[in-house]
Amino acid sequence: MDRVKVSKLMAYILRHSPEEFGLKPDEEGFVPLDELLKALQTVYPNVTEEFVREIVAGDPKGRYEIRGSKIRARYGHSFKVELDHEEDTESRVLYHGTPRRNLPRIMREGLRPMGRQFVHLTTSKNEALETGRRHGKDVVLLIIDAECLRRRGLRVYKAGKNVRIVERVPPECIILAV
Repeated sequence: MDRVKVSKLMAYILRHSPEEFGLKPDEEGFVPLDELLKALQTVYPNVTEEFVREIVAGDPKGRYEIRGSKIRARYGHSFKVELDHEEDTESRVLYHGTPRRNLPRIMREGLRPMGRQFVHLTTSKNEALETGRRHGKDVVLLIIDAECLRRRGLRVYKAGKNVRIVERVPPECIILAV
């Protein structure tokens, strides 16, 4: 079974369209693991709970979280979710990769969630560039001043291993685009 394809379907279901698969997340975005498994089996009949748990445990970005008998995506939701992530008070610099064509608008308006609940940043230059390349070949790396965000009352949260989320990034907190 293709781990990447199953993981992508998990992300789609848990982040964007649980109702399409008959799931009703709680206020924190959790759904019963057995119900997610049934939803996944409508597309991949041989998926097991053990396989889903392996995906969660081995995910390099820490996209998913299992608590007891429930599972959720840790970030990336396009519907309202009350996340209880730890605040990141240590990071000084964060990164965001985006196609160069977006740069003029971003430098005017800053980064906005664009249909998601939060703006996604990372502590890794490589991950930022990799994410940006999903949207185009000519990618620019934005360097974000995390202290600037905090001075403006914006909290940065640890959403995954290297993923950080914030409500928005004002243009004055973007210190460099390379």
